Amino acid sequence: MTNPTGNHVMIDIVIPVYNESGNIISVLDSFHEHVRTPYRVLICYDMNEDDTLPAVKNYPREKGEIVLVKNLGRGPNQAVISGIAASTAPAVLVHMADDDYNAPLIDQMYEMLEDGCDVVTGSRFARGGFYRGAPLLKQALTWTASFSLYHLRGVPVHDCTNGFRMFTRRLLDTVEITSTEGFTFTFELLVKADRLGWSVGEIPATWIERTVGQSRFKVKEWVLPYFSWYKYALGTRWLGKGPETVVRKTPGGGPSPQVTQIEDWNPAS
Repeated sequence: MTNPTGNHVMIDIVIPVYNESGNIISVLDSFHEHVRTPYRVLICYDMNEDDTLPAVKNYPREKGEIVLVKNLGRGPNQAVISGIAASTAPAVLVHMADDDYNAPLIDQMYEMLEDGCDVVTGSRFARGGFYRGAPLLKQALTWTASFSLYHLRGVPVHDCTNGFRMFTRRLLDTVEITSTEGFTFTFELLVKADRLGWSVGEIPATWIERTVGQSRFKVKEWVLPYFSWYKYALGTRWLGKGPETVVRKTPGGGPSPQVTQIEDWNPAS
């Protein structure tokens, strides 16, 4: 897989943050220790007062390239979409700001894209995957959706909702993201890639519910948006809906987010 921009970076790692100073350094260190594919980290934030920003400003430059992306809206969904809009690498990984344990999988995920996948999911429910610490209701909803969708052949992966997922530039430049809540956009991109007939893959991954900071998962706000893409996935298999039904991205459409080199960030700006 080549980089159309000519930039050496092959993976843009998009991280939505909200006061993650207690987590972010260990996450950046995990990338430096485990990832060999050239990468860049895009820290996507809502407000200049976010305590993540001074923490990453002091991070050693030689340990990894970091840029700041100002959220075009509010919340994690728009933060990641802003990060995707600012990305230029041939592969884009959505990564959580408290996940300092999945970095050893990133090179392998990139290799799977090079081998033909357009989406690679970090799967908590594939053999070898692990899911611990989440509230019982959240675990039950997540497992039920993924188990039923896999066995109804809605999607050929065991974990449909995990936000830890890597996408090709081809997919991101083709598909319009319409989700507006939580991390539903990763589910949306997965089921749209499948409807296009493009290859999707998975790798066993770990999810440990955060111990520092506050989870932004809200059942009432996220269940219905997820359910709409659940029905969409089933429509591909059971109603025969094909690539012609996938909403395509308008070339050059949408505003561009503000991108700041970390060394140029000023807390007063």
